[in-house]
Amino acid sequence: MDTAARAADADIARAVAEAAARRLIEVRDANPTLDGRALKDLGDAEAQLVIAATLTELAPADAVLSEEAADSAARLDASRVWIIDPLDGTREFSEGRDDWAVHAALVVDGMLALGAVALGGPERVLVSSEVDEHAPAQDGPVRIAVSRTRPPQLVEHVAAALGAELVPMGSAGVKICSVVTGQADAYIHGGGQYEWDSAAPIAIARAAGLHTSRLDGSELLYNQPNPYLPDLVVCRPELKDRIMGAIADALAAQPE
Repeated sequence: MDTAARAADADIARAVAEAAARRLIEVRDANPTLDGRALKDLGDAEAQLVIAATLTELAPADAVLSEEAADSAARLDASRVWIIDPLDGTREFSEGRDDWAVHAALVVDGMLALGAVALGGPERVLVSSEVDEHAPAQDGPVRIAVSRTRPPQLVEHVAAALGAELVPMGSAGVKICSVVTGQADAYIHGGGQYEWDSAAPIAIARAAGLHTSRLDGSELLYNQPNPYLPDLVVCRPELKDRIMGAIADALAAQPE
């Protein structure tokens, strides 16, 4: 992909993330009395409508894989596929928090090409083409981003082995981006996810020079026939060996 084409695609990714995040804020502000489930469902639906309209206008020939739309096998033969999560972190969104995200990633000829993530609204959008490097290291223990509500037991074992601090936060996109921005040093997940949960923030993490992989060290692959992608590791490159070693030990200690 040449520079001009990459810049144009980055603009599309930003436009998708910003538009959906703006609509999500509007939906939440306009419905203060809705309960959590109803607000989650409304937010998902409205963000999907905005994203579908934006991609129809800006990239009408491209295929789409979205959490909130019917899948089509035609995407497997498409050269360009957008991988979309209209609202990552529905619990946080419904609780009025800002640690939710909108994900827009582009896969070109089977390779993850770029991604944009709107973090908690349209004002803060990270785009892979605009990220040169990750934040510098901080003194103190290793900080591992984990779920606010259901930290995997695997991560607790890794944290104990490394003497690490667990930092609770919301959506997967927020947790991955926290390693880019320096709020955390690693994010380890082993509890089940799909491609749309990680594609866009992983594109940003890779652009920032972070280590990204499955728990077993294999590559994270996107636009696969089955979009289930249940585990991942994102960490500062200088921590890779320690973290991957601790993960291997923790997995080996798990009962058959």
